[in-house]
Amino acid sequence: MQEASLSKKLDKVYRNAQVVTFDSDSKIILMSDCHRGQGNAGDNFLANQTVTFGALEYYFQNGFTYIELGDGDELWENRQLKQIIEVHSDIFWMLSKFYNEARLYLLYGNHDIVKRRPEYMKQHGSSYYCEASHCEKPLLNDITVSEGLILRNCLDNKEIFLIHGHQGDLLNDTLWPLARFLVRYVWRRLELAGFLDPTGAGRPRKAKERIEKRLAAYAKEHHSILIAGHTHRPVFSSPTEGYYFNTGSCVHPRCITGIEIENNHITLVKWSVKARKDRTLSVEREVLEGPAALSDYTNI
Repeated sequence: MQEASLSKKLDKVYRNAQVVTFDSDSKIILMSDCHRGQGNAGDNFLANQTVTFGALEYYFQNGFTYIELGDGDELWENRQLKQIIEVHSDIFWMLSKFYNEARLYLLYGNHDIVKRRPEYMKQHGSSYYCEASHCEKPLLNDITVSEGLILRNCLDNKEIFLIHGHQGDLLNDTLWPLARFLVRYVWRRLELAGFLDPTGAGRPRKAKERIEKRLAAYAKEHHSILIAGHTHRPVFSSPTEGYYFNTGSCVHPRCITGIEIENNHITLVKWSVKARKDRTLSVEREVLEGPAALSDYTNI
């Protein structure tokens, strides 16, 4: 029953998804689940803000397109995107640089589903108040936040389907207003006391495995790579295993993970702070899996 619901939901997302073409010269970085908050004890992104800024700076300088697969901002616990932008102004400054060069795409997840309304982003994300100049300045003006995105390879027309991954999940999809209420008024207080939110990173392992199994089955049925977030668990399928990938998240303890697509290859990477021999600290990139040629995923 759940598999049928998921398939129906994702088919609809696919039909309405924007198509973005890429080729061997394209460079794309996929990340998700930043859960940027308001800088308080419940802000799970705060510890990785410096690492994420270093990674985004690297990707911007090296010509990558940044695609965020949902739950970029924690809008279940928090009501105001403006306050999140103010706290994490350095991150949004980097996002605006990508956006100004047409190298930014945003998807929404369950925790920032309100972004699907164009009027919401127009009101809350189109500008920010610059303390230095004491005036409003453009940020992500007229940006569209989508539920899904299709990357189409110019080489062979093979597609990569990008989603957040909450689709078909009863609590996080159909009943998301109830889940948001519980997170905002119940689990948020428990989180501040040390408990984990069961709609996010605190979701039981078996629940994550059920979600991943359904997404992997959908990808295999359609013989197409599917990349999601949502579970916070990075997944890299080898060409003999299947088509399902997961970016992981930006709220792992001490690191963030993402998926790169470059030179028609796919790679799972990790960014973290490391100490050099002279004891100085630096933000470093590490390959976890791959690179694997996208062409190897055509005949599983």
